[in-house]
Amino acid sequence: MTDTRTTARVEALRQWIAPQHGLPPSQARLELAAGDASFRRYFRLWLADGRTRIIMDAPPDKENSQPFVAIADDWRRAGLPVPALYAMDLDLGFIELEDLGDAALHLCFEAGDCEAAATQGCYERALTLLDALQNRAPCESLPPYDDALLGRELDLFPQWCLEKLLAIAPPPCWQASRARLIEIALDQPRVAVHRDFDAMNLMRRDDELWLIDFQDAVCGPLSYDLISLLRGRYCRFSRARYTAWVDAFRQRAIADGRLPTVTDAEAFLFMSDAMAAQRAIKVLGIFCRLTLRDGKQGYLERMPHFLAHLRDSLEAWPEFAELLGWLDAVFSPALDAELIRRGIRGVSP
Repeated sequence: MTDTRTTARVEALRQWIAPQHGLPPSQARLELAAGDASFRRYFRLWLADGRTRIIMDAPPDKENSQPFVAIADDWRRAGLPVPALYAMDLDLGFIELEDLGDAALHLCFEAGDCEAAATQGCYERALTLLDALQNRAPCESLPPYDDALLGRELDLFPQWCLEKLLAIAPPPCWQASRARLIEIALDQPRVAVHRDFDAMNLMRRDDELWLIDFQDAVCGPLSYDLISLLRGRYCRFSRARYTAWVDAFRQRAIADGRLPTVTDAEAFLFMSDAMAAQRAIKVLGIFCRLTLRDGKQGYLERMPHFLAHLRDSLEAWPEFAELLGWLDAVFSPALDAELIRRGIRGVSP
C-alpha cells in the first residue's frame, strides 16, 4: 500500500471509529499494532477511560472480512476463546475488536530452545486448545478444504518457487506426488481447520490462550492444524518429540470420537507427515509469491526452515523417496545459490 493510500486509510479509520466513542477524529489515538502477510493491518485505539481496542483495517478491494465475522460469531457461541466484535463496517473494511494484548504464545518460548521445558509446555497448552477447537467448532458452515483448494496450494510451489524464483523444472514425479498428497489429505476425518494454527496466532491473556487470525478457516483434514503447530515457523522438533505428540493427539482423538478406533499409530503418523509435506510445499510457494509479487521482505530467509520441515516429513516414507531425492539433488542446491546471491544465508550450514 502506498504512503498516500496508507494515510488516507488511517484518516478514514479515524473518521469511522471516533464518533462511536464520542471523540473528535483528531483525538482518536491510533497506533499500528501489527500487520500480516495479507493486506490487513491492526491498530490499537485508546479510549478515554484508558481501555483499548484493536481496529482491523482490511481494505475491501483486497480482503473479504465477512468470513472472519461469521467464524468469530460461530466460534464464540461454541465457547471458544475468540475476541469479541464491537463494531464493523464491512463496506469500509473496518472492524473494532477486543484487545487481547501483545503476548503471543511464541514469546514465552525459552530463548529459541525448542527442547526447553518452558517451550514444550507452551506447545502442550496449544494442543489442548486444538482439541477444544476440533471438538466444538462447527464444520458444516465452513468452506470445504477440497481437492481443488489443496491443488491450488500445491501449485504455488512450481509456479512461484521453481519457475519464477529459481527457473528450474518440477521433478518428474511432481504430478504423482501432488495427487498422492491430495488423496491422503482427503482421506482424513473432517474437522474445523484454523489453517494457520501457529504460536504467533495464539494470544496469552488471563492465563488462557485465545484464537486470532482465523478468517481462512475451512472444513478439512484432522491433522492439518496439528502439523501447522508442530511444524511451524518457530521450532524444528526431534523426530522422537514430534512422534510422541502426534501419537498422543491420535489417542485423544480416538477417545473423543474424532478418529476411528482402528487408526493405528503408524497410519496416523503417515497421514500427519503427508499433511505436513503438503503444507511445507505450499508455504515455500507462498513465501516466494509474497516476495516476488507483493514485495514483502523477510520471507525468503524462512525458506530453509520450511525446507527442513519438508525433508523431515518425507524421509521416513519410501513412497516419497523420489521427491526427497530431487529435493536434495536439485532443489536445495538451486535454492542455496539463489539465497546466497540475494545476500541471505543459504540452506547449507
